[in-house]
Amino acid sequence: MALRKIRIQGDSVLTKTAKEITGMTGRLRTLAQDMLETMYEAEGVGLAAPQVGILKRIVVIDVSEERNQPVVLINPVITEADGEQTGYEGCLSVPGKSGLVTRPMHVHVKARNLDFEEIELEAEGFFARAVCHELDHLDGHLYVEKVEGELLDPSELEEEE
Repeated sequence: MALRKIRIQGDSVLTKTAKEITGMTGRLRTLAQDMLETMYEAEGVGLAAPQVGILKRIVVIDVSEERNQPVVLINPVITEADGEQTGYEGCLSVPGKSGLVTRPMHVHVKARNLDFEEIELEAEGFFARAVCHELDHLDGHLYVEKVEGELLDPSELEEEE
C-alpha cells in the first residue's frame, strides 16, 4: 500500500467525469487500499479516485468513530434520496476551508464491492452526507459549488458554534 497525492482545487482532474469500472483487477484493489490509507492519513472521512488523479468511479468512506469500518463503492449510483440536512462540510481537496451545504438526510445506493458483486446500502445522516459528497467528485463537482454563504476556515467555524 502507498499514500497517494491528493489533488487540490484548481487541478483540472477534479472537474472531469470519472469512467465506469468494467471489472475487478489487482490494480483496482491496490487503488482502493491506497485510497483508504491516504484518507486515514489525511484524517478524512471519504476520498474519491479523482482526488488522487484517477478518473475511475470508485470512492472510499469511513465515518465510524473507531475509523475501522471502511466502505468501498465501485460505480456507485444514488437510486433514492429523501429528507434534508444542512451542515458544514470540508474536503481534502479544499484544505483549510469549510462551508454550509444542504444534502439529503437519507440515500439508497447501488454499487459494486471489491469482489465486483452488486450491493445496495442505505445511508442516513452524516454517512449520507459523505456518500453524496464523494459521488459528486465522480462527476467533476466540488462541494464549494453548493456552499450556502462563504467558505470559512476552521477557526471561524469554532467561533460560530
